[in-house]
Amino acid sequence: MIGLHDFTGTWRLARRIVEDDGQVARLIGTARFEPLGQGALMLREKGTLHLPGQGGFAATRCYAWWPGQGGVIEVRFDDGRPFHSFDPNTAESAATHWCAPDTYAVRYDFSRWPEWSARWRVDGPHKGYTMYSRYMMQAAAGA
Repeated sequence: MIGLHDFTGTWRLARRIVEDDGQVARLIGTARFEPLGQGALMLREKGTLHLPGQGGFAATRCYAWWPGQGGVIEVRFDDGRPFHSFDPNTAESAATHWCAPDTYAVRYDFSRWPEWSARWRVDGPHKGYTMYSRYMMQAAAGA
């Protein structure tokens, strides 16, 4: 069983963003889960985003992961607004978030734990891309 606190620590992050027009952006960085209080974790992703024809840029994002009922993980934006929830112990853990006028749909894969991935599909009037993120636990210092 995978629980919320099994994510605590630093993960290597490799991300590929495939636009519907075929352009591909890549991000290499880290995802760090740190205790936030009240049983929650703060996820801080940082890395370098490489855009086609534009070079590399620093990129960051933060989300709070909260314990939910029955092992579900509730993901919130860093300002506390709800984002989505998922169960890391189901074969196909998926969720959808509507942010007018765009739809964000995620499918998590924990079948190779402690390596895991997330596949986001984003659709809207001015958006259309699929984002693949792979997370690999970094070895602890001295391990």
